[in-house]
Amino acid sequence: VLAFPDKSRNGLQVEGKEEVEKIAFAVDACMDTFIKARTFGADMLIVHHGLIWGGIEYIRGLVQKRLKFLLENELNLYAAHLPLDLHPEVGNNVQLLKLLELEPKEPFGSYNGLNIGYISEFDEPKPLPLVAQILVEKLKTDYVKAYEFGVEEIRRVGVVSGRGGFAIPEAIEKGVDLFITGEFLHDDYHKAKEGRLSVIAAGHYASETLGVKALMPVLREKFGVKTVFIDNPTGL
Repeated sequence: VLAFPDKSRNGLQVEGKEEVEKIAFAVDACMDTFIKARTFGADMLIVHHGLIWGGIEYIRGLVQKRLKFLLENELNLYAAHLPLDLHPEVGNNVQLLKLLELEPKEPFGSYNGLNIGYISEFDEPKPLPLVAQILVEKLKTDYVKAYEFGVEEIRRVGVVSGRGGFAIPEAIEKGVDLFITGEFLHDDYHKAKEGRLSVIAAGHYASETLGVKALMPVLREKFGVKTVFIDNPTGL
C-alpha cells in the first residue's frame, strides 16, 4: 500500500499493541469510532479514511486529542484509502458492482495515474429507478439519489466510490449510461446533464463501507482474529 500515489498515508499510521487478537473495521478515523473500538476491546482499527493526509503539521486540537486517545489505549490505526478503492476482490468499487450482480469489465476512473474504478454492463438493460432501488436495499441507506440525464434503459455502468466526480468526463467519453459514485457535487451536475450521463449518488459513507466489510473475513481466516464492523454513518 505504501507504493500508491495517494494523499493518505496508507499503512500503519499509529502504532499500538504488538499482539493483535481483535480488529475493528470502519470507514472513518474519528473519536466516535475510536471509542467504539475500545469498547469492543480492539487491538487494531482498520479504516478507509485515516488520520494522516499528506502529513501532520501540528499536534494540537483535534489531532492531539485523537492521537492521545489512540496512544493511551495502545490502539493500532491502519489506513487503506486508494488501495481499498481499486482492489480487484475486496475493493469498494468491485463490491459496488457485485451489489448489482455485475463483474468488472474494464478499468476506469483515472486518478493520479491509477484507475480506481470499473466499467461493467448489464446483460439486459434496466431502468434507472430499479438500479437505484437495488442500491437502497443492498446498502441499507435512504441517501441514494438518482439523476436521470440520459437513456431510460441502463446498460453500461461506471463506478467510482466516494467523491468520484472527477471521472464524469471520462464516463461520458467512454459511453457510460450510468455513473455510480458516493457524492454528486454542485460542480458535477451540469457536466453530467450536458453529457447526457445519468448519475446515482449512493452516499460517500455508504459507498465506502463495502471494502472494509469485505476485508474482514479475509483477515479472520488468515490470522484467526476476531473482527467487528463499526458503523458510524454520516448521512453524506
